[in-house]
Amino acid sequence: MNRAIGSVADSIGNWVDTLAPVWSRPYLRLARLDRPIGSWLLLIPCWWSSGLAAVAARAPAPSLAHLALFFVGAFAMRGAGCTWNDIVDRDLDAAVERTRSRPIPSGQVSVAKAALFLLLLALIGLSVLLTFNGFTVALGILSLVVVAVYPFMKRFTYWPQVVLGLAFSWGALMGWAAAFGSLAAPALLLYAGSIAWVIGYDTIYAHQDREDDALIGIKSTALLFGERTKPMLALFYGIAVILLGAAGFSAGAGGVFALGLLAFAVHLSWQIARLDIGSADNCLAVFKSDRDAGLILFAGLLLDAALRAIA
Repeated sequence: MNRAIGSVADSIGNWVDTLAPVWSRPYLRLARLDRPIGSWLLLIPCWWSSGLAAVAARAPAPSLAHLALFFVGAFAMRGAGCTWNDIVDRDLDAAVERTRSRPIPSGQVSVAKAALFLLLLALIGLSVLLTFNGFTVALGILSLVVVAVYPFMKRFTYWPQVVLGLAFSWGALMGWAAAFGSLAAPALLLYAGSIAWVIGYDTIYAHQDREDDALIGIKSTALLFGERTKPMLALFYGIAVILLGAAGFSAGAGGVFALGLLAFAVHLSWQIARLDIGSADNCLAVFKSDRDAGLILFAGLLLDAALRAIA
């Protein structure tokens, strides 16, 4: 199949390539709007946290305004984070088959223009953040430290997925903070469980590039685990299920949440069984299915909150 002009190697035939104005396509690709799975995975812990707060408050549902604001904020800040990552990694991306067609290494967007686009996305994210209470605003700003250092971690440690987990799970704190203006044990347990989940799914994602990464000296848990990937995934996914369960039950969740947690665990087990680390296409497909896993758990929280509020 012929690739659209300027398209990215692992994102072909999406709406950006076919519907977006030509001038906008490199910027939409910088923000990964041609591949929204990352934005969904950033959003889901925010929604989990809002659902958990509703359970704790015995409210019938989380704030719909908060859910909508987190949706906009997640897509804006995912775009900003990816643009920052692409600026920092432009030379490394040029050396990897899957990423050399990205807008900066391929010459579609200059570093200066990418920096301006990053500023625009950050301002959108800030405008969303400022609608929340002061504690949540401060907490959101603090997350930028983790986001800023993440692109450098793969140069120094085989565990950059831990730092990604710290960044991508930050929303697990934000929903609770937005509801209560503070943090408590259930939110911290949710954050820890989400980190374990992120380590697992990003290890799967990293297996797409492990050969190129090894050649150019980039480190990842995919390279560290190698043939031990499946048992290590079982470990981290198991930790995630335990901690996420502890978060829900400590907030007062009951049987409906337990069923959602069970379905989440079954989905993660299915991922491990299906995974073929020798196939980049398989790794990408399994990785993308984590959105479904996250939404299953969110549905469990929503239903539990609704039923317990009317009980």
